[in-house]
Amino acid sequence: MNGIEKITGRILSEAEAEAAAIVEEAEKNAAAVRAQWAEKAEKTAAEQLEKGEAEIEQKVQRAARAARLDAKKEVLGLKQEMVSAAYGLALDKILALPREKYAEFLASQAAAAALTGKEEVILNGADRAAVGEAVLASANAKLRGRGLPGELTLSEATREMSGGLALKQGSVEVNCTLESLIELSRSALDAEVAGILFR
Repeated sequence: MNGIEKITGRILSEAEAEAAAIVEEAEKNAAAVRAQWAEKAEKTAAEQLEKGEAEIEQKVQRAARAARLDAKKEVLGLKQEMVSAAYGLALDKILALPREKYAEFLASQAAAAALTGKEEVILNGADRAAVGEAVLASANAKLRGRGLPGELTLSEATREMSGGLALKQGSVEVNCTLESLIELSRSALDAEVAGILFR
């Protein structure tokens, strides 16, 4: 039995040594795999962090562009409001002219817009009563100076308008209300008005 015990002891000893070698090799392999995965994890984390930072930067840039665009739109809106307010002030100044100057202004508009010199002049009720006859006299004189018959007449009808006039002959009507004159001037004057307001 002594020989069998020796053989068994040797086999057991060799098996233990082999098992220890396998365990040691396995631990080395596991350490290498852990190191490899740790490196991959670190690399992936760095890539994800870089990607996240790039996405955040893009979002920040988009938000900044959107904010700049909104600010420009708001400034443009305010500028347009100020230009419109300037035209509103111009309308108020025309309406606040002394009676003689306002009548002369209306007469100039009527004479410039008349095609035949025989149109009807339509005013609002207040202007008709206050300056109607003076407008006719001055406008007809201007028309005669241009070689047209100065035969404008004051219409019995009045219109709802802040100021200005309309000329009518038959079915043809020329709108010279102050609102219309200002609106027609806007395309030509907007840039100049904006230049004055926003130097």
